[in-house]
This record gives sequence, structure tokens and C-alpha cells, in this order.
Amino acid sequence: MTKALPNIAVLGATGVVGREILKILDENNVQYNSIKFLASKRSAGSTLEFKGQKYTVIETTPEAFDDVNICLASAGGETSKKYAPIAASKGCVFIDNSSAFRMDEDVPLVIAGVNDEDLRKHHGIIANPNCSTSQLMLPLKALDDKYKVKRMIVSTYQAVSGAGLKAINELTDNTKTNLVGMPYEPSAFKYEIAFNVIPQIDVFCENGYTKEEMKVTNETRKILHFDENVKISCTAVRVPVYIGHSEAVSVEFENDVDVNEARELLKNTDGVEVRDDVSTYTYPTPKDAAGKNPVYVGRMRKSIAFDKGLDFFCVADNLRIGAALNTVRIAQKVIEMELY
Repeated sequence: MTKALPNIAVLGATGVVGREILKILDENNVQYNSIKFLASKRSAGSTLEFKGQKYTVIETTPEAFDDVNICLASAGGETSKKYAPIAASKGCVFIDNSSAFRMDEDVPLVIAGVNDEDLRKHHGIIANPNCSTSQLMLPLKALDDKYKVKRMIVSTYQAVSGAGLKAINELTDNTKTNLVGMPYEPSAFKYEIAFNVIPQIDVFCENGYTKEEMKVTNETRKILHFDENVKISCTAVRVPVYIGHSEAVSVEFENDVDVNEARELLKNTDGVEVRDDVSTYTYPTPKDAAGKNPVYVGRMRKSIAFDKGLDFFCVADNLRIGAALNTVRIAQKVIEMELY
């Protein structure tokens, strides 16, 4: 017997990612019985338009999760830590876009289409991976299935939208002041972001890597079920781009890899679009990805550092595949698999 359609809530509905979730719920025509939009006390009472109807934003309280079957949450780690257990205790599946539960052993960390079966292990909370991890998983899973990953080095070039609205505004303001030769005191970043790149995202750990870099390492292992023998290193860099994270990836495999075969493999991978023809200067850029769903892959070439290696460049809209799109896709999988 098919379950009744779920009652859905969007937590953090008025934020940058929350608004993107609304767009994608509409685009994907997600079916539900009822929907409501939750936010902080400050935003409560404001109105949001969704599918041609106006909704009043509700303050997030424990009672707000009564009768909610699935909550798509993007309101920050502290909010998730407070409300995810409450929601789960009321029978709600809480799909969390923050880092609060990603590495919890009892919480599945899922990229829809990559490790869907992990959803069956949920106990009311499901974690959405970090944005830079998310876009890498679709091509990497396909390559791992064929060639078996042995080690990987990733360098990320991450858009300012990954740091929120304040960072987006800072890039605009900083650029304007630079163009007229005026001084600028950054607040969202440690250094000026305009006409610059900053080799730090998040705080530094004891090993000299940042938390962002360790997220890529640890989350990749968890999603793809890699053991400690698979070595992964990441350098994460903030760049003056509004939307679209880029990644330069070097992978060593257990088995020999043929570039043409790997290219065809990725062309046939759901969610991946290959743009790779150097003879016509065809390769992906962040502007290609902004507002779109695929992970774009190009610059595919046989590694000259690893005997059984492949180098490639991938780009995706960090607000979509890196956040809102995967959150919605997880919700769709939960509905499809009747896990609510």
C-alpha cells in the first residue's frame, strides 16, 4: 500500500539556500500534502510566494514540527543541533544542510544517486554533504566503480556565495572600492576578496589543513565507503566568483585508466555533463554552471604524476548541487523509497 503524500516543512526558508530549495521544489514538481516555511523569530510573519500562493513564514519552535513528515533544513549548525532531534522525536525526517551531523556514525551522509541505500539506515536525521564534496561525488563514484580509487588530490576554487549573503555583498563592495582606488576593510574574509584569491576556507586544524579541506577528505570517505588506505588531500581556496565552485582533481586508481573510456563513462553518468574538447577550447567554467543542475567535467587527461591516474576539472552551482538541489533530491528519494 502506497503511503500518503508527506507534509513538508522548509527550515531556513528565507535564507539564500532556503530560497533556492523553494525554486527546486517547484522545478522538480515535488509532490506533498501540505507545506510550510520556518525561519527565525526575526523573519517570522514575513511572506513568501511559492507556486503562485503566498505563505506566512512561521517561527521555528518545537511545535512547528508537529505533523511534519519531512523537513528540508538550511538554517545553520546550531539551529539544526537544537531542532533536528526534536523533529526526529516527532516522527519527522530531518534533512540537514549544515555540518552538524555529517560525521555522526548513526546519520547517513548522502548524495542522491550515489549512495541512496544509506538512506535506509536513517533514524530521523539525514545529512547533506559539504558543497565542495557534493559536486565531486557524481563523477568520482562512476570512476571508482570502474577503476577503484587509490588516492586523490583536490584543489577547490570556491565562490563567495558559499559563505553567505554577507560574503556576496562584500565581493561587490570590495570590487567597487578597488576600481576607484579606495581602501577597503574586509569583514567576511581575512583578506580582500576582490581581484584576489584566499587560500583559507573555515578555520585551521592542528594538522595545518582547514576544516573545509578535512570535510572533503572525511566526507568523501564516508559517502563512498572508502577505508583509511584511500589517501585524500585537499586545498580549498576562495575566489572572486559569485556562484559556482570549481575543482581541479588528480586521482590515482588501482586499475589502468583509459581517458577516452573514462570520458564516455562520465558522458553516461546521471547528473554529469562532459564539456571536454581542447581543440575547440571547450571546458567548463563557473558561469556555465550558475543556475543549472549538472556537474560539468572537462580538461580530462592522463596523469603524468600517477601511472594509473586521471586529471580533470569539474564545476557546479554550489547553491544547487552543493546544497539545495541535493537536499531536494534526498527528499524525493525518501518519498520514493517510502522512508518517512
